[in-house]
Amino acid sequence: MARASLDKKPGDVASMFDGVARRYDRTNTLMTGGLDRYWRARTRRALDLKPGDRVLDLAAGTGVSTVDLARSGAWVAACDFSTGMLQAGAFRRVPMVAGDAMALPLADDSFDAATISFGLRNVQDTVAGLREMARVVRPGGRLVVCEFSTPTNGAFRTLYEKVALEAIQVVAKGSSNPEAYTYLAESIRNWPAQADLAELVREAGWGGVSWTNLTGGIVALHTATRPLG
Repeated sequence: MARASLDKKPGDVASMFDGVARRYDRTNTLMTGGLDRYWRARTRRALDLKPGDRVLDLAAGTGVSTVDLARSGAWVAACDFSTGMLQAGAFRRVPMVAGDAMALPLADDSFDAATISFGLRNVQDTVAGLREMARVVRPGGRLVVCEFSTPTNGAFRTLYEKVALEAIQVVAKGSSNPEAYTYLAESIRNWPAQADLAELVREAGWGGVSWTNLTGGIVALHTATRPLG
């Protein structure tokens, strides 16, 4: 399998995720010490879903997050550009569609909310992906981005970069697909900090942009609303 680079060509990144699909969810939980469940719960709370809401769960992978969101009573569709990930989660009873975040196969104004967790880093053009999410969300609809970010405390940030991100490299060496986890660590290191990502969200046409740091800023939730006008 070709090594996915930080150029993030959709075909290369999708192929990489196809290769790790079968063990992806379990590996995520192990690497985060179970914090992935807490981050998903905070994402669900930030979306403030109501029964009957129509929600797009982008970069949904095997649909773990989609099932979690659907417990609110909302109608939630999983979308991912890795068909391998979608196939690995095909047993889950949620709607699934294959699609690239930069060209979603979905109608304008068709959702009340959109969310993307730990997937915006993998979109080749961040602003283009955010604009597509704005296109498919109705005016007044909501966006929640859950993504790795920059720890706010300098000492903690240094520790995180030297220990946690290096630990990913150790996991990589023992995995069946070391390229995937090497890419993961590199993409986290090169991702914009909280304020910089907020500017990209605004540039894509979203309003009311704000963020909340989780776990000392290892992860941040960015929230926004599609303007009515």
